Order: sequence, then structure tokens, then C-alpha cells
Amino acid sequence: MKRTTYTYLIILTLVTTGFVSVAPAQTSLPAYPKVTGYVGIIHPIVTFSKDGTHTNFDGAYVGGLPTGINIWKSSGIGFSFEVVPFIRAADGTSKMNNLLFHPGLLLSLGHGFVLASRAAFETSGRYGVTPVLNKTIIKKKDYSYYIALPVPARFGNNQPAAIGVGFQFGIAF
Repeated sequence: MKRTTYTYLIILTLVTTGFVSVAPAQTSLPAYPKVTGYVGIIHPIVTFSKDGTHTNFDGAYVGGLPTGINIWKSSGIGFSFEVVPFIRAADGTSKMNNLLFHPGLLLSLGHGFVLASRAAFETSGRYGVTPVLNKTIIKKKDYSYYIALPVPARFGNNQPAAIGVGFQFGIAF
């Protein structure tokens, strides 16, 4: 065989055994912007207004199913859009009684904590703001579990201003 044939065989052997790479060098892509999503369950606990204090399970149960997309600009700041259908169960029946549109700013506080500062627009005619403190409690390679403490403040629709506290948990991916 000719010398060039031996050269080709040697190169082929080196490439297939991994001693030499003919693939272009991989460049590290920037980690941001980064898009994540999540789903969860929210349980309002208590709401305070001039009409008094109202707790969940007091004659009815209300629960929500938050679903959202987060777009992280960097490791410290991002944008989130969340939609939450709320279901009310009372007297043996249940119905979806409200849909919440919840855009907001995300601020990483470190150690798995994130503050979401959300605007709130409800199909019930109410509006307001909702600061939410989130904490990642279990982080896996492709997903994580989180808990959150939302504090909604609502106004409008001929009802007194109200502030509440809830508990949320879910999975982010």
C-alpha cells in the first residue's frame, strides 16, 4: 500500500478511538437569557379587609393552579408571566370563579430564594399587586420543587381593599 493509505488508516484509527477529534471546538453558549416554566397549587390562607377577616375553609374552599413562564435576563433578574385559574368549592359544588393574570419582575436573593413582584389583574374585576417570596427546596438536574409565600393586595370592583396571605408549592422545570 502507498504511504498515503497508511496515513489515512492511522488518522481514521486515532479519530475513532478518540485520540484525535475532528469536530470543531465547542464554544460555551451564554447561560442567559434562560427560559423556565412551572406549575403549582396555591392555597389562600387568610384575607384581611375592613369587612373583617376571611379564612379559607370557612364555608368554602378556594384553590388555584398557577402556571407560568420565567425569562431570566441574568442570574439576578428576570421577567415572569403567570396565569392562575381559581376553583371554588362550596355546598357540594365547585366552579372556576376567577382567572388571575400575573406578570412580574423576578429578583434572585441568593441561596434558592427569589422575590417575584407581580401586578395582578383578575377577571372578577379586582386588580393589585402580589409580592411572592419563593424558595427552591429540592433541586434536581432537570427540575426543582419550590414553596412560596404570596401576599396579595387587591382593590377595585366596589369592594374594600384587601390583603391576604397564601401558601404555594410546585415544580419548576
